[in-house]
Amino acid sequence: MAHSLTITASSVDAGLLALPWSTPLDEWGNDTIVSLPKGLSRHLVRFADLSGRVVAVKETTGEMARREYDMLGSLGRLDVPCVERVAVIDGRRTPKGDPLPAALVTAHLKFSLPYRALFTQVLRPDTAGRLVDALAALLVRLHTVGFFWGDVSLSNTLFRRDAGAFAAYLVDAETGELHENGLTRGQREHDLDVARTNIAGEIMDLEAGGRLEGGVDAVAIADGIMSSYRSLWAALTDKETFAAGEAWHITERVKRLNDLGFDIGEMSIRTTPDGTTVSIQPKVVDAGHHQRRLLRLTGLDVEENQARRLLNDMDEFRARVSRLGSDEEMVAHEWLTRVFEPVVKAIPWDLRAKLEPAEVFHQVLEHRWYMSQARGQSVPIAEVVSSYIDDVLRHRRDEATVMGPPTETMAIPVITSAISTIDDDEDEDVDWRDLV
Repeated sequence: MAHSLTITASSVDAGLLALPWSTPLDEWGNDTIVSLPKGLSRHLVRFADLSGRVVAVKETTGEMARREYDMLGSLGRLDVPCVERVAVIDGRRTPKGDPLPAALVTAHLKFSLPYRALFTQVLRPDTAGRLVDALAALLVRLHTVGFFWGDVSLSNTLFRRDAGAFAAYLVDAETGELHENGLTRGQREHDLDVARTNIAGEIMDLEAGGRLEGGVDAVAIADGIMSSYRSLWAALTDKETFAAGEAWHITERVKRLNDLGFDIGEMSIRTTPDGTTVSIQPKVVDAGHHQRRLLRLTGLDVEENQARRLLNDMDEFRARVSRLGSDEEMVAHEWLTRVFEPVVKAIPWDLRAKLEPAEVFHQVLEHRWYMSQARGQSVPIAEVVSSYIDDVLRHRRDEATVMGPPTETMAIPVITSAISTIDDDEDEDVDWRDLV
């Protein structure tokens, strides 16, 4: 009986047919495999080159592959941070006719890393805490759309740098379930308990391997997800009651959620029969408040904390430098072309895989603050960028895709020339020290 390969794909890519599906995944050659750090997994996972882009290939059963493929599609439509599905490959057989496991193919999330790759020697407590906070925020977002994960862990998550913090993305959805009517408290608490147990085990595993800074309490780090999750969940869902004459509480609640990075899509407002008391409770909450504002103003699609940082810089630019008044869209365009883009374009091509542009810009601002503090005066942007490139960025490992060797050094005059060219494009009465 003849057996045929079955490919279910979210988009047409002829390159799928060129991959060696008749060969076990652990035997794929270097001409196909891409060297990338990966987290722990119960299945064999390898990264491959598909038509010039990097994809993750996971061997599993046909049923599990199709189920996870469908789940990732549903989560993507709900705008939840997760990896993008690419295809399910089933009916695999060796040239001799022996059956091979099915494969789930997902797109590699650019500039993301598994938690083990986010440190070189040892894991510091502050880094661990930021990872746990990011995972807690992801879990809250998943729970608000009715997704029960079932296997919450650092290993099943990818992290992207987000202006000093991290943004977490779901990687493994094979145990997940979507509930249209939302989750019960018991389901949410189960996910939290699983998260706490798994995180404690993962941190202890690092400790056993000598990769945990001395004095770090693995259990205390794991407990952090409980407090972080509950604090954010309460801010998003708790009912608030106040006197009818204190309607400002409504505006205050909205602002509080905006500051946390959320928008209220729908709110329940009720008054008591005698009209003396009002209660409010968010019903529909959407994450990405600052992301959406920055995207609308500039077209930049970045992480939430990066968006908040860039918007703050834009607001400072409007207050100190811009001559376009209060027209937010015009100011945003001026800031983008005179501040953000010149800094990003000054980064040499061979270093642009180190970090994504928004993170580079954030770090340049941080670097400038430290340099200015050390000197007791403002430092020109050209000098800041040159210093950042040579003293910081050049020594980082690439995080876009391939974790290659350090790039070769580039002479400082090239960088200075790049910034000087940018300076020449500006109005002669604009001081670059005021632009970022």
